[in-house]
Amino acid sequence: MTGGEIAALIAAVAFAALVVFLIIVLLKVSKVIGEVQKTVNEANKTIGVLTKDADSLLIEVEGLLNKSNTTLDDVNGKLNKTDPLFRAIGDLGTTVSSLNDSTRNLTSHVAGATKKTAQTGIVTKVGKTAVNMNKKRKDKKDK
Repeated sequence: MTGGEIAALIAAVAFAALVVFLIIVLLKVSKVIGEVQKTVNEANKTIGVLTKDADSLLIEVEGLLNKSNTTLDDVNGKLNKTDPLFRAIGDLGTTVSSLNDSTRNLTSHVAGATKKTAQTGIVTKVGKTAVNMNKKRKDKKDK
């Protein structure tokens, strides 16, 4: 065997080893691709289930929102009907406050008038008593 034949034999063995290594790598890549394919299929199934569940949930949420809107409209209508009541209560409070002010003014006027009357009555009584006492003195002196 010549040097060229030995080199060709080494190259053939190296090429065969390379082919075997590539076959092994390709088999492993094929297994990985198979696993990725299974994972993608499972993901697609899960997405399909989630989409169906989301659709049914969205339908239920839409129904709840419609009921909530109806309830809110009803509550707003009822609250609007109570507005006159609260206005009337406010007006009543204002009226009661005005009545209290008027009563306070009347009380102070009556108290002032009573005080003046009482003072006038006392002065009159004191004056009459003084006049009577003076008359009695004069009567005693005259006797």
